[in-house]
Amino acid sequence: MDGQRSIQEDGAVAIKGDTILAVGSRREIESNYASEQTIDAHGNLVMPGFINGHTHVPMTLFRGLHDDVTLDDWLRKYIFPAEAKNVTEEFVRWGTRLAAAEQIRFGVTTFADMYYFEDAVAEETKAAGMRGVLGETWIDFPAPDNKNEAAMMSYTEAFLKKWQGDPLIHASVAPHSIYTCSQKTLQDASSLARKYHAPILIHVAEMKKERDDSEKKNGMSPVQYLDKLGVLGPDVLAAHCIFVDARDQKTLADRRVGCVHNPSSNMMLASGVSPVPDMRAAGVAVGLGTDGPAGSNNDLDLMEEMDLAAKLAKITKMDPLALNAKAVVEMATIDGAKALHMEKEIGSLEAGKKADLIVIALDTPNADPMYEPYAQLAYALKGSDVQTVIIGGKMVMRDRKLLTIDEPSVIAKAHEYKKRVAASLGMQ
Repeated sequence: MDGQRSIQEDGAVAIKGDTILAVGSRREIESNYASEQTIDAHGNLVMPGFINGHTHVPMTLFRGLHDDVTLDDWLRKYIFPAEAKNVTEEFVRWGTRLAAAEQIRFGVTTFADMYYFEDAVAEETKAAGMRGVLGETWIDFPAPDNKNEAAMMSYTEAFLKKWQGDPLIHASVAPHSIYTCSQKTLQDASSLARKYHAPILIHVAEMKKERDDSEKKNGMSPVQYLDKLGVLGPDVLAAHCIFVDARDQKTLADRRVGCVHNPSSNMMLASGVSPVPDMRAAGVAVGLGTDGPAGSNNDLDLMEEMDLAAKLAKITKMDPLALNAKAVVEMATIDGAKALHMEKEIGSLEAGKKADLIVIALDTPNADPMYEPYAQLAYALKGSDVQTVIIGGKMVMRDRKLLTIDEPSVIAKAHEYKKRVAASLGMQ
């Protein structure tokens, strides 16, 4: 997948440092470049790494905790109390390590995250060799890391300063949503982000209740309210965007806001279906996310999201052409990069871009026969088919072996945390 979305048979990629030098035929690359190391991907598929546009990675340690409830109940009755009793910096570190192992195995090379102790998320993400757009969450009640507004501001500003210019980590500010943040919090968060030229991550129009409450309280939709406050802009990544009408979609496009579609999450919580075909037609850059990985989606497999995104659009529009295989692959790669405002760096295999690429095995029963690669990617291949992962020119997984994470120790620690969390909530 290069800039023209072409498919190169018997192709090759030349990499120097963290950057792609050239993409072309194997003969051309071998003739023009002398290599110190060669990865033989013959017979397999080489493509850009996947971009997971919306996650809360430390929540892997809450995987499977209280499923099958509404989003509002899940947050207020279960997750917020569980977080208050369990989330520490150590918890966040181990949860991030577990999520990094899972995402690398599924071919994710970049992810956007919103959580607490986000500096710890950044340190563990960098240690794993992953690329992250990582937002410190702002919320109008005492959080596990910051108990008041002054602490929240101080922590976030130090976080933004620390990671400025890092090649892998894009420190961000993440006001949670309009239903957990006051007008002042939303405006203070966006002002701080813009002071440091940092991204803004936020949940937008995820629930019908959120939309209805906003119209009752503010006299307008969540999108129009955020626009009125001056929050929306070309540095914003808006997760979900389910309840967005034509006017909202135009506003999002005009403000160059990136949006992230989270099909598994929205299905699991019965939140609704984002009008992705309409948003794309309106000019909105829409990427894909897993959300979760607890309660709203219990895994971080972006290939599953591609499949679901296409099929959800088809059934809601009653049109098999509503969102095709190529479109959802683009949403997981170059369109995801556009949503994150990073399309000049990642999302396709082009000279000058970061060397973030994956090798997918094609010698499996579900991969053969292959007539059309985009359709195979969207509807047949699985995250478990990813064989090798390179991020910034460095291998983080080769032949299914993780190279930057001690997987057995991470899994053992996850088992320990399961017992701690269950005990804290009085679960048998």
